[in-house]
Amino acid sequence: MIVVTGATGSVGSALLKQLKEAGVAARAVTRDAKRAAVPVGVEVAEGDLTKPESLENAFSGASALFLLMTAGDVANRVDLAAVVGLARRAGVKRVVLVSSLLAQTHPDSFPGRSSLQGEQIVRDSGLAWTLLRPWEFASNVLAWAPAIRAEGIVRVLTSGLPSPAIHPADIASVAFRVLTEDGHEGAIYPLTGPQGLTPQDKVRAIGAAMGREPSFVEQDDPRALEQLARQAPDEVSAKLMIPGVCGLESPGPLSTVELLTGVPARTFQQWAHDNVNAFR
Repeated sequence: MIVVTGATGSVGSALLKQLKEAGVAARAVTRDAKRAAVPVGVEVAEGDLTKPESLENAFSGASALFLLMTAGDVANRVDLAAVVGLARRAGVKRVVLVSSLLAQTHPDSFPGRSSLQGEQIVRDSGLAWTLLRPWEFASNVLAWAPAIRAEGIVRVLTSGLPSPAIHPADIASVAFRVLTEDGHEGAIYPLTGPQGLTPQDKVRAIGAAMGREPSFVEQDDPRALEQLARQAPDEVSAKLMIPGVCGLESPGPLSTVELLTGVPARTFQQWAHDNVNAFR
C-alpha cells in the first residue's frame, strides 16, 4: 500500500491515476474524504499534515509514503519529523519527498534552506528515502487564468528569465517509478522541463492552445516590486513571488525525467494544451 499526500493536487492526482492503472494499491490522504476527487477504487483516508496525529489511520498497513510539502504546509509549520516518525512506527518502510531544486541551486536562500531542512529530517527518519527536487511548476501560471478569462491580458511586474518549468505529471511519473521500483534508495533527483521559456513564451503557448493569444504587458512599477521585497524573507523569495515569472537563473533543462521514465519530459506547450479550459 502506497500512501499519497497532496492527493487532490496536480502531482498527487496524476500519481494516483498511474498507480491505479498499474494495479498498485494506493491510499489518498485528504482533509475532506467526502469532497476528494480520486480515481474509482482508490482508498481515501482523512488526514492533515499540520496535525500528525490525524494520520495514524492513513499510515496503517502502508509500506511507502509519497510526501509533498506545499507552501501552505511550510507556512503552517508542519512538524515533518512527527509525520515521518509516525509513518515509521506504523510500519512504513520507504518515503519519497518532493522538495525543491532551490536546495541545490540556492541553498543559502530562505526557500533553499527550508528545503534542505525538510530533506534532512527525511534522511534522518530511519526510512529508506528518495528526494525529488523539481524546478518551477508549469502550473504556476494558473495564477494568470482569471485575468486571461476576464480581459485577455497577462500583466507582470518583470519579464523574468527563461525557466524550464516542469509539467506536474512528470513529477508524478518519476515518483511512480521511484515508489514501484527498487534501486532508488538514497537518490536525489533534480527535475526540470525540457526547455527554458520566458513568461512571454508561456503566454504564446497558452495562446496557441486557446486559439487566441492573450496580450502580454510588463508593468513598470518599482513600488510594487519593493513591496514584494518587503514581504519576502530574502531576495530569492522575492524573485519567486510573481506568479508565472521566474526571476532566478535556472540550472537549464535537465534530462532526469527521460532517464528515469524512458519518455521525454512533457513540454510547457503540452501542459497548456492539457489545461486550456482553465484559461477560457
